[in-house]
Amino acid sequence: MTPDQRGSLWMVAAMAGFAVEDMFLKRAAATLPVGQILMIFGAGGMLAFAAMVARRGERVLHPAILTPAILVRCAFEVAGRLFYTLAIALTPLSSASAILQATPLVVVTGAAVVFGEKVGLRRWLAILAGFAGVLVILRPGLEGFTALSLLAVLGTVGFAGRDLATRAAPPVLSNLQLGVYGFAMMVPTGAILLALSGGAVLPGPGAVGDLTAATAVGVTAYYALTAAMRTGEVSVVTPFRYTRLLFALIFGVLVFGEAPDAATLAGSAVIVASGVYTLVTARRRPH
Repeated sequence: MTPDQRGSLWMVAAMAGFAVEDMFLKRAAATLPVGQILMIFGAGGMLAFAAMVARRGERVLHPAILTPAILVRCAFEVAGRLFYTLAIALTPLSSASAILQATPLVVVTGAAVVFGEKVGLRRWLAILAGFAGVLVILRPGLEGFTALSLLAVLGTVGFAGRDLATRAAPPVLSNLQLGVYGFAMMVPTGAILLALSGGAVLPGPGAVGDLTAATAVGVTAYYALTAAMRTGEVSVVTPFRYTRLLFALIFGVLVFGEAPDAATLAGSAVIVASGVYTLVTARRRPH
């Protein structure tokens, strides 16, 4: 296979893994507070990435973690993880995942504003169409609107900000080191949220299994994502991120008995179509 084909397969595998991770976290949230989930999940991911960093002979605690770009990245990572975990715990997995698919559109918008990247009129129209798809899912002002869906929007902004800050991160830090710091920030965040929500509970065997599986699958998916971005061209591989929505819809229906309505499906289609168009046109744009 060509590098692009291998990279695309890595990306599909990563998105399947993240969807499975979301499924296990949502199941754990049925019996555990979200703050406790963030603490356990963050600690597990941090230790896993720290072990991989040490195996590669890299420094787990690098002085570059105190640079402004890394501090900003950690803040956005916290926001993304916190609000998206709340979203999948309190709203249907299918709708939360659908809104999350707008992340690449937010990244392109942020890149234009923060880094001054050129975005043509057609790409701006595609981005606006994608945001319109998010509004179709949210249905503000209509009977089907739920304010809890805004948690997924805040999570999307957090993850987009993290991706933008990653571009400004010191190149001396590897992706694995960034993974350590990102997961580590979830531990104090979860502790604060747990203190505000009333304290921890003793997890049962099912919850322990769900969190263990979520951590193992999440770390594996992160590795697959890294492999995808380093194997094929970014503009070819990135559109396969949208397969996460397909997996989320399947798990939402089969595991949680969700029934996405026409507005959710229509909004999802608009978001995916506009995102793919934006990424494809970016590849064709002369540099």
